[in-house]
Amino acid sequence: MTAGQIAALIAAGAFVLLVVLLGIVLFKLGRTLDEATVAIRKAHTGSDPLFTGANTTLTHVNTQLERVDGITANAQAVTGNVSALASVFTATLGGPLVKAAALSYGVSKAVRARRKAKAVDTGKHSRPVLGRKRGSR
Repeated sequence: MTAGQIAALIAAGAFVLLVVLLGIVLFKLGRTLDEATVAIRKAHTGSDPLFTGANTTLTHVNTQLERVDGITANAQAVTGNVSALASVFTATLGGPLVKAAALSYGVSKAVRARRKAKAVDTGKHSRPVLGRKRGSR
């Protein structure tokens, strides 16, 4: 055997070793891809119930929001009715009540002034004292 033949045998052996190592790497890569495919399938089948549950939850939430909207609309209508009722009450009874209060205040002030004038005429007070009771300082 010549040196060229020995070099060719070594090169062929190195090539076979390279092919075997690449075969092992490709085999492991294929197994990894198979496992990834299985994991993706499991995730896909596991996500269907999750999406179904999320859809059901959103349906219930929308139903409750519609109820809350109805309650809010009713509360707004009640508020408007109470406001209108208060306006009607103020317009109908507010004016006469204010006039009656003013009349009673005027009458009581006139009665006090008349009593004070009577007391001065009868001589009970030597001088009128405003805001004080008799005998106090």
